[in-house]
Amino acid sequence: MTRPPVLRALAALLILGLSTFFVVTREARLGLDLRGGTSITLETKDSPTTKADAEATDRALEVLRRRVDALGVAEPTLARSGSNRIIVELPGLQDAAQAAEQLGQTAQLTFHPVLGLGDPAAFLPPDPAASPDPAGASPAPGESPAAPPPVSPAPPAGAPVPAPTVSTAGRAAVGLPADQPAPSPPAASAPAAPGPAAPAPAVPDPAGPAASAPAAPDPAASAPAGAQPAPGDQEPFDASKPQTIPDEQGQPILVGPAALTGEGVGDAAAQVDQQTGTGRFVSIDFRGDGGREWERLTGAAACNPPGDPKRRVAIVLDGQTITSPQVDPSVQCNVGIQGGSTQITGSFTQEEAQELAVLIKGGALPVPVEIISRSTVGPSLGQEAIDASVRAGIIGLILTTLFLIIVYRFVGFLAAVALATYGLISYGALVALGATLTLPGLGGLLLSAGLAIDANVLVFERAREEYAASRSKRLVPALDNGFSKAFSAIADSNITTLLAAGLLFLLASGPVRGFGVTLVIGVLASVISALLVTRVLTEFGLRRGLLSKRPRITGLGTLGRFREWLERRKPDLMKHRQRYLVITAVAVLIAVAGMFVRGFNFGVEFTGGRVVEYATAQDVSVEDARAAVSDAGFPTAVVQQSNGENITVRTGNIGDPEIERIRTSLAEVAGETRISSDELIGPTLGNELRKKAILALVIALLAQLAYLAVRFRWTFAAGTVLAMFHDVILVLGLFAWLGKPIDGIFLAAALTIIGVSVNDSVVTMDRIRETWAGARTKPLATVVNTAIIATAPRTINTGIGAFFILGALFALGGRSLTDFALALLLGLFVGTYSSAFVASPLVLLFEQRNSAPPPMPKRKVASASSRPRPAAKKKPQPVKARVRPQGGTV
Repeated sequence: MTRPPVLRALAALLILGLSTFFVVTREARLGLDLRGGTSITLETKDSPTTKADAEATDRALEVLRRRVDALGVAEPTLARSGSNRIIVELPGLQDAAQAAEQLGQTAQLTFHPVLGLGDPAAFLPPDPAASPDPAGASPAPGESPAAPPPVSPAPPAGAPVPAPTVSTAGRAAVGLPADQPAPSPPAASAPAAPGPAAPAPAVPDPAGPAASAPAAPDPAASAPAGAQPAPGDQEPFDASKPQTIPDEQGQPILVGPAALTGEGVGDAAAQVDQQTGTGRFVSIDFRGDGGREWERLTGAAACNPPGDPKRRVAIVLDGQTITSPQVDPSVQCNVGIQGGSTQITGSFTQEEAQELAVLIKGGALPVPVEIISRSTVGPSLGQEAIDASVRAGIIGLILTTLFLIIVYRFVGFLAAVALATYGLISYGALVALGATLTLPGLGGLLLSAGLAIDANVLVFERAREEYAASRSKRLVPALDNGFSKAFSAIADSNITTLLAAGLLFLLASGPVRGFGVTLVIGVLASVISALLVTRVLTEFGLRRGLLSKRPRITGLGTLGRFREWLERRKPDLMKHRQRYLVITAVAVLIAVAGMFVRGFNFGVEFTGGRVVEYATAQDVSVEDARAAVSDAGFPTAVVQQSNGENITVRTGNIGDPEIERIRTSLAEVAGETRISSDELIGPTLGNELRKKAILALVIALLAQLAYLAVRFRWTFAAGTVLAMFHDVILVLGLFAWLGKPIDGIFLAAALTIIGVSVNDSVVTMDRIRETWAGARTKPLATVVNTAIIATAPRTINTGIGAFFILGALFALGGRSLTDFALALLLGLFVGTYSSAFVASPLVLLFEQRNSAPPPMPKRKVASASSRPRPAAKKKPQPVKARVRPQGGTV
C-alpha cells in the first residue's frame, strides 16, 4: 500500500478513536425541549440613571444568577444574548410562574429614610362619602420632622393593609456587626440597648408614635369587613420622591427619596448568633460607595429618639417594603454605621432570615428587566420526542442501508458502514464542543446523514463512469478518479449548506440556533465519513483479489440499469424547455395565490402570544375542547389537537391565572388535565423574529448567488438562485394552502431547503461546465441534455436515500418534527425537479444573451496507481582496477 492510502487510514483511525473517547467519557447536553424545564428570555430596559447596555446587562445577569440559585434548580444556564437580553434555562423546573415572579421583578432595590407614619387613605380607593380622619393624616413633606403630629400606635379603623411580605415588623433593628465595637453613645441620647445583636426595645411614647413595638395590634382586626386594598388605585411607586407605602406589617409609612440602591449591596446572608446559638440575623456587606451612603443614612436616622418611626430605615423592593428596621440606640447621631457592613437583628425564623437575605442580595438589579418570552416543556414530552426521533432515525437509516446495498452492492455496504461512523463522529464532535442538542438538532443530524449519502452516491456514479470508459478495467484507478472528479461538486454543495447553517446560527435563536450548530457539525462529519472513511474502506476492499476479479459484485462494474436505459434511449429533455418554464410559472402563481387567499398561519414565535399544550386523561374532540375554552372566556382562541390526544390552545398574551382557568374548564370535559408545554412570546420579540426570518431568507439567497457567481458563470448562478427561490415559494405556498404553521422550525426547514436545492443544482451545473468544456463546438442544449442524463442516477438515488430518512422522521418523529420533515420532503421533491427542469432551462435562456466563450477544459486527473511507474535505474557495475607499471591503481 502506497503512502497516501496509509496516511488516510491513520487519519481515519485517529478521528474515530477521538470520537469514541468523547462519546464514552462525556454526556450530551440536552436542550430543554428534550429534557424538560423552563426557558425565560429577559430584556433589560433603560432606567432613569443607567442605560441598558452590555455592561449593565452583565451586572443584571449576575444578580439574576443569585436569584436562580435561590430557586434551587440544578445546573441552570444563564447567558447574555446581544447587548440587552438574558436567556435563562432552568432544567426540570415546571413552575414557570414561580420562576417568572422571581426573575421578573422590575424595580431596583432601594434604601429610604422613614419620614414618619403615612396616610392610611393612600391604600383605599377615593370614597367621597367617607369623612377624613385627621388623626390619620400624614405629615407634609415640608414640615419639620422633629415635631410630628400625635399618632395612635394602632392604625385607625378602616385602614386595610396588604399581607406582610416578611413578618419582622416591630421586631427588627439595624446595627453594627457583632465583631465591631459600638462607639459610646452621646450624653443626650437615650440609654443604650443591650447590644447590636439584640432587638430594639419598645419605647412607649403616649405623645408620639411607637412604630417598632413588638406588641402592635393586628391591623386586620381593626379593618372593617370587606375592606381590601386597591393596588390599582395606589400611586405608582417612585423611588425619587417622598411617598406613602405600607411597611412589612402593613402600617403606612412615609419614606423619603432613595439614599442607596441595590448596586451598593455586595452580599447578604442569614447567619446564626454564635453567642446564643439560636438567634438569627441578616448581615449585609456593601461595596463601592454603598458603605458611605449607608453611613450617612443611618447617621441621620440615629438623630431621632428610639421608638420614633423616623429612626427607621425602609428597604424596598419592587415598591414593596421587605423590612424597615430601627437604627439601634448604640448608633451615634450623624455618625451612623461605619465599616461597610451592618446587621439586621430580630426574632427571625430560619425561613424568614433566609428569605430576607435572598431579597436583599438578589434584588439588586442595576436596570429593570422585562420577560419577553417564556416556554415550559414537561419531561415526559421531551422523552417522547427523543424516543420518537431515535426510532425514526434507526428505521430511516436501516432502509437507506438496504437501498445502498441493493444499488451499489459491496461498495454500498461499505458506504453503510461509513454512515455508521458518521453517527459516531457527529455525536463525538457534539459532546466534545459542549453543544446543546435540541429537538430540531436531532433532525439536523439525520438530515446530514442524507448529505453523507449524497457524497457517496456522487463518488460511486463517477467511479462507474471511469470504469466503463477505461481500457484497463481496473477498479482502484476508477475509484480514485471518481473521488477526484466528484470532489468539486461535493465541496460546492456542502459549502452552500454551511452558508445556510451559519445564517441560522447568526439570525435565529433557541432550538433553531441549535439546529444550525448540529447541521454544521453534521455536514463536516458527513464530509469526513464520505471522503475519508468510505475511501479507506473501499480502497482496502477493492484491492482484495476476490473482488478485483469479479467487478460486478463490487457495484462499480456497470453503469446501473437506470443509467444504461437512459444511454440507450437518450431522451431530449431540453426539447420542451419552454413548457417547463410555463409549468413553473403556473406553479409559482398557485403558490402565491395561496399566500394571499389563505394567508400565513404564523406561529407564536412570529406573532407573539401564548401556546399551551394540555395533556388530558380522556380523549376529547376538538369541538368539545373548543367549547370548553370558550366557556373559560376565550372564544377566539385557536384550539387544535396534537399528538392525537393532547389539546393545544393558542391565545394572545394572557397570564397564568387565565391558563389555569382554561385547564379547569378542559378538566370538566376531559378528566384530569395537566400542562405538558407552555410557550409565551411577547409581541416585541415576535415582530423582531419575523423580521429576522425575512432577513435570513434574503441574505441566504444573496450569499448563494455571490458564491455561485464566483464558482461558476453568472448565468449558472442566476439560474440556480432562481430555481432555489422557486423551491422556497412553492413550499411556502403549499404550507399556506394546508394551513401549516410558519414558525422558527419552518425557518430552519426553509434555509435547509435552500441548501438541498443548491446541492442538486450545483451537481448539475458542475457536470454541464465539465461536459461543455470538453465539447465546446456542440450546441449548449445538447450539452445540457447530456449532463442531466449523466447526473440523473445520482439525483434519483440521493433523493430516495434522503426520502427514507425524512419519511421516517415525518411518520414517527412526533408533533415537533412532523411539520419540519414535511417541509423538507416537499423541498426535496421540488428541488429534484427544479435542478433539471427549472435551473437548466433558465441557464439556456440566459446564455442566449451572454457573449462569453465556453469554459476551458480542466487538466485530466489521473490516480496515482494509474500513472506509469518510472523505469528502475540500473546499478553501475564495478570497474576492475588496472595496475600501472609505476605502481598504484586506476
